[in-house]
Amino acid sequence: MNKERNTAVIATLFMLATSILVSCDGNKRGDKETEDTPVIDVAIPIVKSVVLSRPYPASILSDSQADVVVRVDGQITGKFFEDGAYVRKGQKLFTIETTKYVASVDEAKATLANANSSLSYADNRLQALEEAFKSNAVSEMDVMQARDNKMQALASVNSARSALRIAQLNYDYCTVVAPVSGRITSSLYDVGAYVGGEGSPVTVASVYDENNLSVTFEIEDAQYSLLAANGIAIGDSLMNNVPLSLDGNDRPSVFARLYYVSPAVSSSTGTLRLKGRIADNSGALRQGMYVKAHLPYASVDNGILVRDASIGTDQSGKYLYVVGDSDLVQYRHIEVGELYEDTLRLVTKGIKHGERYVTEAMLKVRQGLRVKPVIQSPVKTK
Repeated sequence: MNKERNTAVIATLFMLATSILVSCDGNKRGDKETEDTPVIDVAIPIVKSVVLSRPYPASILSDSQADVVVRVDGQITGKFFEDGAYVRKGQKLFTIETTKYVASVDEAKATLANANSSLSYADNRLQALEEAFKSNAVSEMDVMQARDNKMQALASVNSARSALRIAQLNYDYCTVVAPVSGRITSSLYDVGAYVGGEGSPVTVASVYDENNLSVTFEIEDAQYSLLAANGIAIGDSLMNNVPLSLDGNDRPSVFARLYYVSPAVSSSTGTLRLKGRIADNSGALRQGMYVKAHLPYASVDNGILVRDASIGTDQSGKYLYVVGDSDLVQYRHIEVGELYEDTLRLVTKGIKHGERYVTEAMLKVRQGLRVKPVIQSPVKTK
């Protein structure tokens, strides 16, 4: 009897020991599985309304620009601006030696004085002869001759006045002023240089109004047809805020309002020219600069955006790794659209809002792998 009781006790103790060993071994395997589960960064797609655009090389033009010219002959005696400075319309920029033109003005004034004196004499003589003719003291021919002399004297006065105006104008041209307000280029001539602008005006600098700039660029006729198909035309809200970027940065710096599209397609290039006025330059742009004009061609409501770097490519096309509810990785074929703000890609099919997709270490994951997903902060968009 004691032997049977001892046997039962031993069997019970063995079962307890076996259970403990199995439990410990199971815990070890569970801990090992937890340790082997990779930590993977994931993100949730951004859902927002987006405007799709295409970049075009464009150039900046000043709406108001003019050459500074010298219209007289002589040495430059003064320069009154800093190269590249902002000048106002009518501001003095250069002075040219005036000796020759002062003499011309004095001579013209003297000629006019003589002409006025001759006119006064001719007028007095005519009046005297007309009185004498009333008493038959002179002949009618004498009166007619006096009238002709007065007309000639009057013509001489008018001619002298014109000569004086020209002489005075040339003298005034010795002071060269800004034709428009804007930023002036460096001078092509220094003080002391001789310029001969009397026969043909000589350009000495140029002024560009950087506060009134336009952008111009060319688009393909097919792109114009796409705009028309999407119902986008000059005057629409999308065309009133066309982003412009510079310095190789695709993020917009300023915006333009398109106001012109050429009425015909160029037969040589197959393109149409577009122009737009820049709303607020803020000193970032200059005449002649090259920029990118991001021309809108469509808008998408509630577009789904994912990080472009997270998209893979294989023989079937584009794909993402999506992490399901059980933290299991799923291979997901997707269809994509345009790149948005450099880093995001529009997905038109294959992923929904709220799903999680792998953002990095895609070579470490595979279909059916269990992972520890860590949700990353969403990419900031405008």
